[in-house]
Amino acid sequence: MDEGSGLNILYVDTLDAKHIPWSELRSVSSPFHDVILGTQAHPLGQINLPVMFGDQANFCSKVLTFEVVDFLGSYHAILGRPCYAKFMVVPNYTYLKLKMLGPNDIITVGSTFSHAYMCDREHYELATASINSSEFSWLRELSTLVVPDCNKPTSSTAFRPLEETKAMGIDPTDPTKMVQIET
Repeated sequence: MDEGSGLNILYVDTLDAKHIPWSELRSVSSPFHDVILGTQAHPLGQINLPVMFGDQANFCSKVLTFEVVDFLGSYHAILGRPCYAKFMVVPNYTYLKLKMLGPNDIITVGSTFSHAYMCDREHYELATASINSSEFSWLRELSTLVVPDCNKPTSSTAFRPLEETKAMGIDPTDPTKMVQIET
């Protein structure tokens, strides 16, 4: 579940595990951004696949379009807003539940906190490995840049009022604590 994603993503490992031939992929010319930190990703293609939630007595099935990507992920697929809209899903991220209307009752899909933690941990390790790879050497160079210390006091001449200002007390118990406001 990814409330921020405007895409449904399927990893190529999942495509291969399901024995779906790559020839069924439709070509895509537009990349997407920020799935891999600071870069754009080019999908291998798109594919329409049936997705079903529920059980034999109460289920909902729709065909979703997935962007197939050729990089490692800790999930089989990522379901984003297009999935939620098509299934009319109500996600609850606190309880790790998806709820949707089925033909006979509400369908609830969920996970455990321990499984979610395990996936997050694996995702973190994959992301760390990617950042540490030679492909992301530019990111390591960025981290060595000197960043100014924001806690260091600035000189009194760093901020000068451009307009006429008036001193106002901000603490009635300490008259030395003042701010300048525009008049």
